[in-house]
Amino acid sequence: MKITIVSDAWFPQVNGVVRTLSTTAERLGGLGHEVDVIGPNRGFRTIAAPTYPEIQLAVGRVRRRLTRLVDEFAPDAIHVATEGPLGWAARAYCRKRKVPFTTSFHTFFPDYLYLRFRVPRSWTFAVMRRFHRPAERVMISTPTMQRILEERRFINLARWPRGVDTDLFMLRPKDVLDPIARPILMFVGRVAVEKNIEAFLNLDAPGTKVVVGDGPMLATCRKRYPDVVFTGVKKGEELARHYAAADLFVFPSRTETFGLVMLEALASGVPVAAYPVQGPQDIVTSPDVGALDEDLGRAVQAALGKDPEACRNHALQWSWDASVHSFAGHLAPVA
Repeated sequence: MKITIVSDAWFPQVNGVVRTLSTTAERLGGLGHEVDVIGPNRGFRTIAAPTYPEIQLAVGRVRRRLTRLVDEFAPDAIHVATEGPLGWAARAYCRKRKVPFTTSFHTFFPDYLYLRFRVPRSWTFAVMRRFHRPAERVMISTPTMQRILEERRFINLARWPRGVDTDLFMLRPKDVLDPIARPILMFVGRVAVEKNIEAFLNLDAPGTKVVVGDGPMLATCRKRYPDVVFTGVKKGEELARHYAAADLFVFPSRTETFGLVMLEALASGVPVAAYPVQGPQDIVTSPDVGALDEDLGRAVQAALGKDPEACRNHALQWSWDASVHSFAGHLAPVA
């Protein structure tokens, strides 16, 4: 098939949504499909998202340019991945042309907007429900996410399991962060309020805390927590070496739809400590690979020392082949 994927989240952004969509597009190509990803980098005028300068949003005559790009490619299926300006423009295109389309639910914007601007969650859920309602299928990652959205009256939900690159993220030597004191407790992700990052930084725990990533709170946290190692953004092999160097991955977020970083850590042989919330509940499903507790410090103590091989084997359940075939099977043909 010729498949158009429309996403407001795309390179040069570095996050789980971009990694999921880019790997999906690449692997679809490997199966013989032709994929065109329409992101803000496709000639749209952009502005920085409020409080997130690294995220560029398409503005101006978005719908006109998107229409031209879709018509030129003439796809057999259209998938709208995000609820931003490009997503709404793609939704309007499909509605006007009476073309079936699919969407996916990647980000808990109701929680993000409440934490940042105190926008009532019910308002944001209402907008998102309206966005997704016309879709033939709304792809979601986990059983927990399906239950949450069904309670919020979302319809046409379909499971799209995620995958992890087990060729990149694997057991490796742990010397990349030497000589800092062990155990090394690591967080990888955006340094931002919605990640609940300070729950990790404030932990009274042995060893050294390491944060890999960037975000609006990075400068403040560097000043407030001088004993924490902040590495900035890491990509590819360098990111994989940092994961593997950790003794424990600590995931403090309570607002994730999935949490791909936990799978990447497990594939690297690193156990996970997290809260018992959506995302971690669907990944850390065995006491052999980590611990979930409302007391994050207790989860850290319980998760330290888990067998790296058990963590790795647990992550191998999440196959990219299964993920990509599931995605393709959910698509709604244009004709």
